[in-house]
Amino acid sequence: MKKVFVSGCYDILHAGHVQFFTEARALGDHLTVCFASAEVLWRHKGRKSSLPDEHKRVLLESLRMVDAVVIGNGPVEGMDFEEHFLELRPDVLAVTEDDKYTAAKLALCASVGARYEFLPKTPPRFAPVSTTQLVRWIRAPLQAPLRVDFAGGWLDVPRFARADGYIVNCAISPTVSLQDWPYQRHAGLGGSGAWAVLNGEIGVDSELALGVGWQDPAVIAETGVCVWRSGPRPVLDFKRHGDWLSGRLALWWSGQSHDTPSLANQARDFAGIALSSRQARAGVLAGDLEKLAEGVHTYHATQLAEGMAPLPAESSALAWKYCGGGWGGYAVYLFSEPSARDAFCRGPGTLAVEPFTR
Repeated sequence: MKKVFVSGCYDILHAGHVQFFTEARALGDHLTVCFASAEVLWRHKGRKSSLPDEHKRVLLESLRMVDAVVIGNGPVEGMDFEEHFLELRPDVLAVTEDDKYTAAKLALCASVGARYEFLPKTPPRFAPVSTTQLVRWIRAPLQAPLRVDFAGGWLDVPRFARADGYIVNCAISPTVSLQDWPYQRHAGLGGSGAWAVLNGEIGVDSELALGVGWQDPAVIAETGVCVWRSGPRPVLDFKRHGDWLSGRLALWWSGQSHDTPSLANQARDFAGIALSSRQARAGVLAGDLEKLAEGVHTYHATQLAEGMAPLPAESSALAWKYCGGGWGGYAVYLFSEPSARDAFCRGPGTLAVEPFTR
């Protein structure tokens, strides 16, 4: 009888595991599956097991291609199965082609005369997933805020980072979900960052992969009124509770959709944007609406210099600007009093929003 052995976490069983077990079983006459115990998962992966060990054993034993199941408890990372392997002395140790512990496993196979067999990733019947992806999906929030940015936009794009710059923004409600999105789409409010977070993706990495900045998922995760240091990754400089701006924020829809990636390489006044960020930062640190408005006004001046259409003037507002990269989407208006904000929001295309702090 030709014995085959495989090992892994197999924490949330999915079709990729079933495919691997099927291909491993085809290498011999008997397949033993070793899964990492709950203790090993905690010690080496830093997470709790999805199921108690005995439940997981029964689940794996029920698969038709699996002949035996053992539980790995060894202390060495990636080699928790070693004791069982030396006891069973299988003929083949099957691994996936991206296995991280090749050197140690090759030595173990040599000690018992077993063959070390790579199984290449074969095309699955549907989109593949990993346990890590499934854990992120399960942990993903059901709802997320969007954001308005007051000043310093584009300074969160790594290639435009400046030592003298900041990004000043605020998470807002109403929140959004995969089923309910009470805003216009492609609107400059960080929707792609929120969508990534709701789908269990790493928001910052997802946005940077688009060639844009990290501010959207950063403030969506942090919430509140935030000041970030300009740089390649988010570093929080200062945070204020959103109550400070309660009743003072409104959006106006321009009627034109917004697309940040297409705007990223356009010429713009980064020195002026950095100045706006320092002014807005001073306003957040002092809790001073007038100073925050100064930063918003300076930033909007740089948007107009790019050639964006002037926004509707509002005499009761302290300042206003296009959200995100501009050239469409929503504009944010900042008011000194809730009554002025509420009056503005009786007009067409307007929407009252509130700061969101978790």
